[in-house]
Amino acid sequence: MPANTPRARRLRLAAALALATVAACVTAITMNDEPAERRTPAAPITPPDDGPGLLSFATPSTPPAPAKNEQERPSQPPSSPETPASPARPRHTPATSPTPSASSPKPVEHGTSVRSVNYPDRYWHLSDGRVKLDPATSAPARHAATFTRVKGLADARCWSFATADGGYLRHRDFLLRNEPDDGSRLFAQDATFCPRPSAHTGAVTLESLNYPGRFLRHQNFQLRLDPYQNTDLYRADSAFRLVDGLA
Repeated sequence: MPANTPRARRLRLAAALALATVAACVTAITMNDEPAERRTPAAPITPPDDGPGLLSFATPSTPPAPAKNEQERPSQPPSSPETPASPARPRHTPATSPTPSASSPKPVEHGTSVRSVNYPDRYWHLSDGRVKLDPATSAPARHAATFTRVKGLADARCWSFATADGGYLRHRDFLLRNEPDDGSRLFAQDATFCPRPSAHTGAVTLESLNYPGRFLRHQNFQLRLDPYQNTDLYRADSAFRLVDGLA
């Protein structure tokens, strides 16, 4: 039979169709034989909404394990430059005072001298156990006019004046004297004087601790304890300037 006859052409077309059908069947069989994990998952089927009464599945209480990169994150974010981390507070170590050796020299005490405001060339001066207002023109006089000002024996907010022989200035019979400390409460109070403001610049007045309202003042160049008087003379007589020791 000739190759180009209509019948021959139809036979060739039918053969081609048969080959295509066979190839399609082979392909389908091959896909059905693939493992389940390699198949393309089908789209999830959404259940119909039948209204109230459907069971709801709660979210599991245990959260899913984080991804590996999330597990490696630090529990606290690092401090940013804008908010630097607070440095650890250094432990306080108390200072240790050195223990003086037996050969250490005794510290030098700087004395105090008390000068009158209205008689600036006269100072408190020990004479026969009493305190007078005298010039201090000689070395013995300067030594007798130098005291050590310490915290008050009866009140640390006030002052006491120690003398070179170990005594203190105290008032007795309202006169200022130098006497040894007998350890009594009365002596401590008599030897304690509290500084008060003065009307004169750089000066103070000294009020008795146990006789409030009475101040030390000089009268006839004798230091005594007198009640306050609202006069210019009293304010001048009771004003004193504390200066460096003359001795």
